[in-house]
Amino acid sequence: MILSRTENRIKRIESVLNKRQSSIVVVLENIHDPHNVSAILRTCDAVGVLEVQLVYTIEPFPEISKVSSSSANKWIKIRKFKSYDEFRNYNKSNNFLLAASHLDKYSLLYDELDFSRKIALVFGNENRGVSDEMLSCCDVTFKIPMHGMIQSLNVSVAAAVTLYEAERFFRKNGYYSKRQLDDLTYQKLFNEWINE
Repeated sequence: MILSRTENRIKRIESVLNKRQSSIVVVLENIHDPHNVSAILRTCDAVGVLEVQLVYTIEPFPEISKVSSSSANKWIKIRKFKSYDEFRNYNKSNNFLLAASHLDKYSLLYDELDFSRKIALVFGNENRGVSDEMLSCCDVTFKIPMHGMIQSLNVSVAAAVTLYEAERFFRKNGYYSKRQLDDLTYQKLFNEWINE
């Protein structure tokens, strides 16, 4: 039996929505280069992240093109915050652990993060990193081990490394095999996506 384009599209949307993860969000703080934002959105889509949060208190909100993001911005919920208080209050009221990518003596390794609970992964500006204001909002910090002379990765690479650790956890623990979205969210996204 040959499926029509519409039937194929419906099956693809259902398959992707069935793998979307509502227990992880990615937070981008004042990231300057829209290409970095776009690359992170592409990785988020690939891993099944439902939402990306933009906390922009210094930089203007990025212009994200369909070309550079491969249209990933159409399939990811984008939530914008202009203040740290608004950001913290929203995530704390939704029971997210706030984990910042930041090197300090208390930092966990990225593979020590607890992906079994609701977690928001925070990545900072390319030059300044995660700000002190953002760090004061966060519960934990994490780092990616570096064994060379250079002690940092591009922010989009750091996000990809961390997100694929989350993907490994979700895959090994059956998160992709059982729908994580509630019925209301699933149906709302389905209706939005079918009209894209």
